[in-house]
Amino acid sequence: MSELQIGLLVAGALAVLAVYGYSLWQQRQHRRHFGATFRQRGEDVLIRDAAEDQPVGILGEAALGHALPLEPARAAARSERRRWPRECGLLDAATDYIAVLSFRSPANAQTLAQLWQQRFDFRKNVCVCGLNAASGAWEKMLAESPSSYSAFKLALQLADRSGAASEAKLEDFRNLVRGIAEQQQAEAELPDVASAAARALELDNFCAGVDQMVGLNILPGGARAFSGSEIASAAALHGLVLRADGIFHLQDARGFTVFSLGNYDNIPFLHQGLDQMQVNGLTLLLDVPCVEQPARRFDDMAVLARQLAMSLHAAVVDDHRVALGEPGIAQIREQVATIESRMLAYPIVPGSPQARRLFF
Repeated sequence: MSELQIGLLVAGALAVLAVYGYSLWQQRQHRRHFGATFRQRGEDVLIRDAAEDQPVGILGEAALGHALPLEPARAAARSERRRWPRECGLLDAATDYIAVLSFRSPANAQTLAQLWQQRFDFRKNVCVCGLNAASGAWEKMLAESPSSYSAFKLALQLADRSGAASEAKLEDFRNLVRGIAEQQQAEAELPDVASAAARALELDNFCAGVDQMVGLNILPGGARAFSGSEIASAAALHGLVLRADGIFHLQDARGFTVFSLGNYDNIPFLHQGLDQMQVNGLTLLLDVPCVEQPARRFDDMAVLARQLAMSLHAAVVDDHRVALGEPGIAQIREQVATIESRMLAYPIVPGSPQARRLFF
């Protein structure tokens, strides 16, 4: 193969990758700006009736509407379960439908082979915690986890940015767990599906009211445009890194985005050819529920907006291209602080693993 042919193949591959990356970026932008909020908006109410969280045994008991006496071994297992550590930090009854399986002898991850195979069928995140038989601590489980476990907590997330988990999917999940329990002769605690579906709708409605992104635009004066090279230099100076989505990100120590800097015209920045770009403006974006202490992070973003505007000889403006002074920025900050307070009162801590799952 000649050097010319190789060069053409490489160029073609790069073009395909660029188009694919741009398509993904456009989908993400559309979802975040036009489809990001949950489908229903309603009162900020969470149903927390203790009766709704009562477990349902699979071998009779509440599932059949009457109680059966427990075998001695099962009664001992239930007594032992009361001494378990109660927390599995990844899961929360407010945001997840949580089923519990307990075993007479330790089980491994392959016990849940059917769940691993079908986990994408439920259209919501599935998370599993195992009670490590050796350490006695709950830990996140994967299909490849090598440890042995005394019990599993299997959770289906009740809502995300695409909406609430449907009662039908919750029922499917419960039936799958029930089947695993029967196959493994395990004891199962299966919460009521109807009440979980109601909680899912309430959670969906609450999240719709706090699912907000705030932006600060940085526009050049007159007919001037920013060059890609000066944007890259200014971004690097302030610690922003260009990622595969075509947007510059400021990340925290764990690699999570604090806020981002994108093209005002929604055209992604690409490493190749960045120095050739002419850009009409920039937008700093803060995904409010997904960052820790969002009001403080907004303060940081406002400072960065002013610094970028100064270094690029530009102005900070709102979506109507009106200059944003201190009163305007303070008003936006107040809205961010209100969202933060509402989330903490729910309680969903902004930027927590729980929040990042809900607002993904």
